[in-house]
Amino acid sequence: MYVLNTDRLAMRHASPEDGEFLLALLTDPDFIRYIGDRGVRTLEDTPAYVANGPQASYREHGYGLYIVELRESGTPIGLCGLVKRPYLQHADLGFAFLKAFRGQGYALEAARATLSHARDDFGMSRLAAVTSLDNEASMSLLRKLSFDLTGQITSPADGAVLNVFEVEL
Repeated sequence: MYVLNTDRLAMRHASPEDGEFLLALLTDPDFIRYIGDRGVRTLEDTPAYVANGPQASYREHGYGLYIVELRESGTPIGLCGLVKRPYLQHADLGFAFLKAFRGQGYALEAARATLSHARDDFGMSRLAAVTSLDNEASMSLLRKLSFDLTGQITSPADGAVLNVFEVEL
């Protein structure tokens, strides 16, 4: 199900058919370093990730992480969307892109669409975002989106200290 479109991108719900793309993204060393190990090691692991992650979020909250595709070709290039984390007051903007598609403005384009989606479709007035302390690329993107660093938090999932950013929509 397609949710958002921009000039260059289409964003849709994740499905088990996204296995090869998700395996490549979730096992990317930068994904593991900056976002975390999701325990996906094989193509057979991806349906459980989709069911217990994005699809569970769509059912429970009405939103989640969406597959970001190039509109012209339908090639999946990343994930972007909203995540409700129990340790954050506001929904969290999340994003991750395959290495070949970084630095081309796709994450910024997808994130801007997601911010409008949060405000216009869900009535949200504020969003959070978290980054690892050394993820300069993500912090730079958040600053471009007018997020402000508001503090740090220790993730209950793995004990990592994370920067917390927030933006008013």
